Amino acid sequence: MVFYILHTFLLLNYLSQTESMRTGGNIFTRRYKEPKETNYRQIEKQILDDILGPKVYDPRIRPAGENTTDGPSMVYVNVFMRSFSKIDDVKMEYSFQITLRQQWNDKRLRFKEKLEGMGVEEDKIRYLTMTDASKVWMPDTFFRNEKIGRFHSILTPNLYIRVFPGGDVLYSIRVSLICTCGMYLALFPFDEQTCNLDVASYGWTKNDLIYVWKGAGALQFAGNLSLPGGFKLANSTNKYCDVKTATGEYSCLRVDLVFARELSFYIVTIYVPCFMIVVVSWFSFWLDYKAVPARVALGVTTLLAMSTTMASIQKSLPPVAYTKAVDVWSGVCVFFVFSALLEYALVNYASRSDAQRAAKQKERKEKELELCAFNAEQIEDSSHTHSLDPLLRRIEGAQFIPPASIYPPRLPTNRVSLWMRNFKFAAKKIDVFSRVFFPSVFAIFNCLYWSFYLTREQQNKR
Repeated sequence: MVFYILHTFLLLNYLSQTESMRTGGNIFTRRYKEPKETNYRQIEKQILDDILGPKVYDPRIRPAGENTTDGPSMVYVNVFMRSFSKIDDVKMEYSFQITLRQQWNDKRLRFKEKLEGMGVEEDKIRYLTMTDASKVWMPDTFFRNEKIGRFHSILTPNLYIRVFPGGDVLYSIRVSLICTCGMYLALFPFDEQTCNLDVASYGWTKNDLIYVWKGAGALQFAGNLSLPGGFKLANSTNKYCDVKTATGEYSCLRVDLVFARELSFYIVTIYVPCFMIVVVSWFSFWLDYKAVPARVALGVTTLLAMSTTMASIQKSLPPVAYTKAVDVWSGVCVFFVFSALLEYALVNYASRSDAQRAAKQKERKEKELELCAFNAEQIEDSSHTHSLDPLLRRIEGAQFIPPASIYPPRLPTNRVSLWMRNFKFAAKKIDVFSRVFFPSVFAIFNCLYWSFYLTREQQNKR
């Protein structure tokens, strides 16, 4: 009896363990088992397989228009300016980096109903992310004024594709570009340059594809954005630039970037050095005109320094067929420096003329003294009866005395003439006159130059 009971107990225990292994628990804990956790990644994979199957989706066919019509596909664009690396005046181009975002609706990729059928809440799977752009249809977007461009692939390709439950597709990619920028430099460095970025479709006409700016914030800039080369961002706008060619009319979006130059940068690097060179060239007016080596060395040195400065300015600018504002400044500065050198040539010529004139005056005075001595001897030897009165004797001999020695010279009443007569030689007069004339004319030029170019409006002649 005991053996029979023991055998029955072992048999029931064996059957219980076998059922527990098969059902995941024994008969006592089976009804209290916790439900399994949902694997959303597996659901995402299943949805992607369903909506991107070869029999369901063909990436070669563009999406239908709005309201599932045969109209053009609408692509909404957002541009995020990340940085500017170079603005080249010589090549007339600028380099920058952007994040380009494009969004469109493709009803074939809609999976909202699938989520509802699986009992998945919409906030659990807000979108599906892909990195292979060849799996879905993509607009043939290109940049019309691009010269060189490249994608970023470190450490992985910097792009993503998000597919939303309603069928919206968001494509974001990071791109570095070098684009052309036609510049009109007549007001350089007081100018503002407007550079464009044109986004358009290469093959789809407006009957098939239309680009639209995505809301008010379609054009965005990084918070720590800075511009190179002495520029600052004065303004930015986004607009449309549809173009019509021989093959049809194409949709186009345009970003206008207005770059204004930092005038303080050019004042420090161009205007102040040129001004100092011109002022240094005037120091020769205070040197003795007989100091030939000092004055020639100073004039030649300032002229060479001005020529070098002008060459460095032209090297940083493209050769254009019109005169720039900086050309006027540098040309006038070179003229003043060269004029200071020519002034010494005139002073040197005047000094030699003064020397010749002084020699002639000395010779003439010697002749006058000889003549006066001869007249005095003639008076003494004359048998003419002289008056015993000293005053009469002076009157009698007055015919032999030069009139200039009797009457004092007339002094000029004009103060300028009186001031100029204080200098005996003409060479000194030229130096004294130049000390006033050169700075005065240069000051007048500065007033006209700055008032003209600072008030002149920018003209974009492309």
